[in-house]
Amino acid sequence: MFENITQIDFDILYWIQDNLKNAFLDVLMPFFSIAEEGGVIWIALAIGLICFKKTRYCGIAILLAMAVDTIICEGIIKNIVCRVRPCNQVDDLVMLVSKPQSYGFPSNHSASSFAAATAFAINIRKKLWAIPVFLLATIVAVSRLYNFVHFPSDVLVGTILGILIAVIVCYIMDKSGFKAFLQRKNVIVSE
Repeated sequence: MFENITQIDFDILYWIQDNLKNAFLDVLMPFFSIAEEGGVIWIALAIGLICFKKTRYCGIAILLAMAVDTIICEGIIKNIVCRVRPCNQVDDLVMLVSKPQSYGFPSNHSASSFAAATAFAINIRKKLWAIPVFLLATIVAVSRLYNFVHFPSDVLVGTILGILIAVIVCYIMDKSGFKAFLQRKNVIVSE
């Protein structure tokens, strides 16, 4: 079964290389992969939101969702599954980014991007702002395929896990009374 999934994954990756590869994306896609390294894009967004009382809770939710995501995806699942990345299985591949040395399943770039985007969407008052944030998360996830550092199934599972983790973290934050506690301490604005 896993051999079939890997074959389909490689077919999709080679299709991307054969049909979508161009000079513009050769610059753009590595930028998004590198810019998201260590969650920098999302941490910057969260810190920006934390600076203002009206959006502080949203920023905290993003950071918590990303922290839980990193523990689960990077710390636990990758080390149990131990799936070798596609770029480490092909010898004559010209890389646009450096080859990661860690395991590939699931894609933590995708998971953390969608965890941050989902936490943002759940907690931001102006829901329209969620559209560009999800678009950015999608570009980061696609960049992992374009750069040949993840299989499509790595990215798909990472995306799903990121969304689920953010929903659970935000639910726990809401039900635990954390928001009410922050309001009592005058850390965030009351709604």
